[in-house]
Amino acid sequence: MFGALPILLLLPGCSTPQVRLFNGEDLDNWIIFTGDETVEPESMFWVEEGMIRTSGKPNGYLRTTGTYSNYKLHVEWRWLEEPTNSGVLLNMRGKDMVWPDAVECQLMHEHAGDLVLIGKGAGVTVGDSTYLVTSEENRFIIIPRQQKSSENDPGNWNSYDITCAEGSIAIVVNGVLQNEGNGLTFREGHILLQSEGSPMQFRNIYLEEL
Repeated sequence: MFGALPILLLLPGCSTPQVRLFNGEDLDNWIIFTGDETVEPESMFWVEEGMIRTSGKPNGYLRTTGTYSNYKLHVEWRWLEEPTNSGVLLNMRGKDMVWPDAVECQLMHEHAGDLVLIGKGAGVTVGDSTYLVTSEENRFIIIPRQQKSSENDPGNWNSYDITCAEGSIAIVVNGVLQNEGNGLTFREGHILLQSEGSPMQFRNIYLEEL
C-alpha cells in the first residue's frame, strides 16, 4: 500500500517547486529498515513534536519510498545526547541492507561534510583524485571534508545543503562548502537518514528538483 505523495511547495522567489519529504506529522513516504527483525520499527524512528526522532540503535535507516536524481537537498539535524554517528545517504540503489550501495554525507560528530562511497562501483572525482570502490570486501572509501568543522555545538541545530546534479556533488554544512566533486557513478536512488549511534532529531527535510 502506497503512502501519500510528497508535497510540492512553491516558495516565494523560487521558480522550481520544492518537494517536502517530511510533512511534520508522520512518516508517510518513508520506510524504516531496522536490520534486525526482532526490533519494532517504531522504536527506531518516530515523529515527535513535528520532528523525526531516532533512538540511534540498532543500526538501520529511514528510506524514502521514491527515488530522486538532480536535486538540491536540505536536511537539519541535532544531537540529543552525547553525539556519535549517523549519516545522510544519497542515491541508494539495490537491496535494503545495513550499509547499502549509496553515497553518504557523513554525520559523525565533527566529520559532517565527509563524503563516503559505499558499495562496489561507487565512485567520484574530488580535485585531482578519482576514487572508486572496486570490491565488496572493501565497501567503503572516506573522502574527508575540505575545511575545519563547521558544525554547531551538540544540542544545537545544524543544516546540510547537498546538491547532486548530472554527476556532480556539493556538500554545504551550516553555510560552509565542505566537499565537492564530479563524476559520481551513483546518480539516482533513494535518500536515507541513518540510525547509527545515539538519539538525534531531524527536521525541515525537502529538496528542489534541478
